[in-house]
Amino acid sequence: MNAAPPATLTRDEAFARIRLLRSPNIGPVSYNQLLRRFGTAAAAIEALPDLAARGSTPYRPAAVDRIEAEVTAVRKAGARYLFHDGPDYPALLSALENPPPILTVRGDPALLGRPSVSVVGARNASAAAVKLSRDFATVLAGRGYAVISGLARGIDAAAHRGALAGMADGGGTVGVIASGIDIAYPPENAELQEQVANEGLLIAEMPPGTEPLARHFPHRNRIIAGLATGTLVVEAAPKSGSLITARLAAEAGREVMAIPGSPLDSRSHGCNQLIRDGAVLVQSPDDVIELLVGFEGQPRSSFCESGSGFAQDVADEPADIAGLLTLAPVAVDELIRQSGASAGAVQMALLEMELAGRLVRHAAGRVSLSSI
Repeated sequence: MNAAPPATLTRDEAFARIRLLRSPNIGPVSYNQLLRRFGTAAAAIEALPDLAARGSTPYRPAAVDRIEAEVTAVRKAGARYLFHDGPDYPALLSALENPPPILTVRGDPALLGRPSVSVVGARNASAAAVKLSRDFATVLAGRGYAVISGLARGIDAAAHRGALAGMADGGGTVGVIASGIDIAYPPENAELQEQVANEGLLIAEMPPGTEPLARHFPHRNRIIAGLATGTLVVEAAPKSGSLITARLAAEAGREVMAIPGSPLDSRSHGCNQLIRDGAVLVQSPDDVIELLVGFEGQPRSSFCESGSGFAQDVADEPADIAGLLTLAPVAVDELIRQSGASAGAVQMALLEMELAGRLVRHAAGRVSLSSI
């Protein structure tokens, strides 16, 4: 995030930040832009109705009592908030183009400062792949690594169990979930999720009480990729969520690794394709450690070019860009080129359209008109 941190984050401002992020049509990008423009979340909330009115839409920020109930639920769950400019917020995650402005966490945030690797793969994994995931995670956690995964069935669960069994020298496991911090999913992993929270760290971006909907998983995947120096795919079918995580890791300039599998098993096709497309083939935990020790932002894998953003300055007057937008996603930098307006003017126009519910933001800095 690019918003400058305040000298101290007061309780009122922390509350206002939560309220700002929970207000209608506010996502990480618009949250960041509003903080940059107005300096504080309290000032941004006060300005929201006028900004939305410029898009011809009435606007009401999130209700105060709703946020009070959320804060109470977070405390009841034994969790706490991490803010994007706070001292405990993970540096690797903050380097993403659109990191979560606020996280809720249970457990030991010190794990976020450890060397880290994400381990992901198929939910309906083969027995051999489950054993590989568990064995790799056991060794990596024993060598002081934080093993990050998504608490799903199959490879994820095996990685967490392996890391819990082998944790030593500061290593352990971090679980990132697509629900609220107080919701266990899938139900059969409820005990494992509780163990991760008690012995490692549990992270959620969604507010407490939020059920894990399909649209939440890509957001979870970007956190899994963003928290780690590298992502290891153990077993995955083509077009799986694990490959999305690998792509996100590559776009963030992180290492992408894959374990090869039999071409006769469709669950290996995703990993084999990753390797063909430039991911590093690994066969042992030592291979993973060799790639990640001393990593300085230059991955050996060539799976995907790193994504690049642009400065998100905010101007006073929005550009007239509505006519350039359709339902098809287009890069914001392309809108800047075609409109001839400044980046700040384009961003302000997009912000007003987003507050009015007329804009959808997509991955890789693309936007489109809302279908509503």
